Amino acid sequence: DAVCGELMAHARRDGTRIVVLSEYGITEVGGAVHVNRALRQAGLLRVKPELGLEMLDAGASDAFAVADHQVAHVYVRRPALVAEVKRLLGGLPGVETVLDEDGKRAHGLDHLRSGELVAVSRADRWFSYYYWLDDGAAPDFARTVDIHRKPGYDPVELFLDPALKAAKLKIGWTLLKKPLGFRYLMDVSPLDAALVKGSHGRITDRPEEGPVFLTSEPGLLRGEAVHATQVKDLILDHVFSD
Repeated sequence: DAVCGELMAHARRDGTRIVVLSEYGITEVGGAVHVNRALRQAGLLRVKPELGLEMLDAGASDAFAVADHQVAHVYVRRPALVAEVKRLLGGLPGVETVLDEDGKRAHGLDHLRSGELVAVSRADRWFSYYYWLDDGAAPDFARTVDIHRKPGYDPVELFLDPALKAAKLKIGWTLLKKPLGFRYLMDVSPLDAALVKGSHGRITDRPEEGPVFLTSEPGLLRGEAVHATQVKDLILDHVFSD
């Protein structure tokens, strides 16, 4: 708040136009919904072993989820299974709603790359991508920062494994391997979804917990609330209007 106030005061002094836009608001959560584990336990998600570890086999799976905080796109291979998968997901603790074709259309999510179903968590929960049932079988990238191989976003990447002794020393030694020409794996992230205490993605129950649009030019706003679809035009107005 102090920084934003300082920016706005600066704008008033020299006539600069300033916009501060937050992409989302973080709300408190108290646990994860392991949607892929539920799909696996129901016999819908398949894995394949690689060097003693488990990799998601999306092509062989009847259903799998790509999780992103409080929203998960669930891809169902056969149309006949969609209703069954929807019932399964809707019964998971921590799931608020599951959108089918009609639900996706109503929320503007019926695009080509959308899952056959879209699950939305409760306000106090979020979706993990975890699909293994035993941490000993988790793939090597699970304990690293690796946004391309994980089927979903992993906020646990933000933490160092609390079980590691001398974590900074391990990181330094691992980084040293690179200039020496050795292969290395920066496996310092934990596999403990309970560490995550904040998330986002669903529409917040209270508007004040959502994203904000701050401006030095309140006269350019079109009402008290700014919808996401208005942001582009508002920014262009700040740049080009007199």
